[in-house]
Amino acid sequence: MKERGKPDARERIRKRGAKNLTDSELVALLLRTGTRNRPVMGLAGKVVGVLDVSKSETEFEVLNRIEGMGDTKAGTVLAALELGRRYSGIIHRKIRTAADVFPLVQHFADRKQEQFICVSLNGAHEVLAVRVVSVGILNKTIVHPREVFGDPIADRAAAVIVCHNHPSGQLEPSEEDRAITRRLAEAGNILGISLLDHLILSPRGGYFSFIDSGVPIC
Repeated sequence: MKERGKPDARERIRKRGAKNLTDSELVALLLRTGTRNRPVMGLAGKVVGVLDVSKSETEFEVLNRIEGMGDTKAGTVLAALELGRRYSGIIHRKIRTAADVFPLVQHFADRKQEQFICVSLNGAHEVLAVRVVSVGILNKTIVHPREVFGDPIADRAAAVIVCHNHPSGQLEPSEEDRAITRRLAEAGNILGISLLDHLILSPRGGYFSFIDSGVPIC
């Protein structure tokens, strides 16, 4: 029996292209089926949540532990991700403006919870990695400099750009957003890793850039 929601995703990808599907819809197309207790869209949502926060070296094991996955489905998802990385050319992409960053992170805009993302850059401002640092309502405890800069230090990054989504759709930065940005910029100066910008993403489309909007980051 066909599962509810799956034909819609297939129809949309045929008529409008894969770029118009959400992350969960794309994963659902890879998985094809769910389980008795979890429809395919529910299973896909669980997979997306895991992928947002898992380290690449442990992704297979973590996906495999999700009820309804197993070796075949976990392998299919990771193979698709790797193929996408190879063809999309995200790694070593040159970043000059906020508009160059947005395509790399725009798929986080529709998340139901706030997600804080860090983009590591080398000295030539080429992308080294794009990672989710934290999930949940942002505050100074969750978005701590040690969490944000831990992986960029290991990457030997020269700079970072941070981003987070506003599920409410509001693009204007809050006072907490501004305070977190200043704190990260100060920490980056001490570590020798420049904070170049902070982007806010909206599920309604578009983004807010601290730099483009003239909002001080330090």
